[in-house]
Amino acid sequence: MLSVPHLDREFDYLVSAEQSDDAQPGVRVRVRFHGRLVDGFVLERRTDTDHTGKLGWLDRVVSAEPVLTPEIRRLADAVAAHYAGTRPDVLRLAVPARHARVEREPPVSRDPAIPEPVDPSGWDGYARGAQFLGALAESRAARAVWQALPGESWTERFTEAAAQTVRTGRSVLAIVPDQRDLDALWQAATARIDEGSVVALSAGLGPAARYRRWLAALRGAARLVIGTRSAVFTPLSDLGLVMVWADADDSLAEPRAPYPHAREVAMLRAHQARCAALIGGYARTAEAHA
Repeated sequence: MLSVPHLDREFDYLVSAEQSDDAQPGVRVRVRFHGRLVDGFVLERRTDTDHTGKLGWLDRVVSAEPVLTPEIRRLADAVAAHYAGTRPDVLRLAVPARHARVEREPPVSRDPAIPEPVDPSGWDGYARGAQFLGALAESRAARAVWQALPGESWTERFTEAAAQTVRTGRSVLAIVPDQRDLDALWQAATARIDEGSVVALSAGLGPAARYRRWLAALRGAARLVIGTRSAVFTPLSDLGLVMVWADADDSLAEPRAPYPHAREVAMLRAHQARCAALIGGYARTAEAHA
């Protein structure tokens, strides 16, 4: 991947018969570009090319794990366009570094329990709060900006929204500013949602632990992902709800190019997935209402 604007495009390479089975869309590869080896992803396989010159050969398939899903590729395209950045810069934020040993571990197979029915009374103090939960139960793409009252247990309200969505068979992504908020939401969520289907992602994890949890989400084992800023790119099957807590917190702004804000990425993702979205906090930002 080349973080140079004029090279932010697709390049065609030949694939040998020996590599063909593994060189599928989404996998990591190494290719030779102007005399040096660079990392990349297979985006698609074609039998023809628009390139008029001589094509080079794929150097090797790094891993047969399809880590770049079509959903995350579309999201990366949208984020790069929104922030006038390059797709390689976004993909470096979206797809974590490979950990070969973790990738070889057999996936854990589970049949998680369905959460108990949700009591909507916790939302009685908010206009249309119960209606929002009802929309989640019907898998509708409801959108809400929620200003929590002083002393409100925001983790319980977020957990109720997540459980309501998980009960429909869809997955949930919840983004929080820091480890303290992550731990609080994890504790509330795992009291109501099967712990085996809840994944927590944060910068404080070591490379192996982070990649293991990220792979669990990629492979469909997670129904709820709770994470800090970069977790907003986590691949999830059948996304039903995206939530962001305290979007005014500076921790949600990425300090690396193209400097995306987790709130904006989350809303782009909700739009693309046509799923529900909830932005909550003790204060409301103008950006959340935009």
